[in-house]
Amino acid sequence: MTPRTINRLTALLLAAGLGAALAIYVTREPDVFDPFIGNPLHTKKHLHELRLIGGHANVALAEFQAWFSSLWQGRQLATTVAVLTLLAAPVFRFVARHPDLFNPDSAEPPAPEK
Repeated sequence: MTPRTINRLTALLLAAGLGAALAIYVTREPDVFDPFIGNPLHTKKHLHELRLIGGHANVALAEFQAWFSSLWQGRQLATTVAVLTLLAAPVFRFVARHPDLFNPDSAEPPAPEK
């Protein structure tokens, strides 16, 4: 692959990913807090019950699960898509510029010395 093709594909990848993130951000509505239901992780009773059942690790895992699931909803999804795009573009460029690092069969054996 030529450097020019790699540059074009990287620009296309960035444009598509950031464009999708912008479209998600514009079309998604902000998350609305429901004061009647609320978040059970914000109540002392629920945290106490979690701690009794599984200890502090259970509370930490419940908070991690709530955070991770929030990345895939609402406007936070747009940020997640943008960050993943910005991480994927340099990885693509590195792999495209160094194909021999990831395919050991394509490496030519060293020439015999005379």
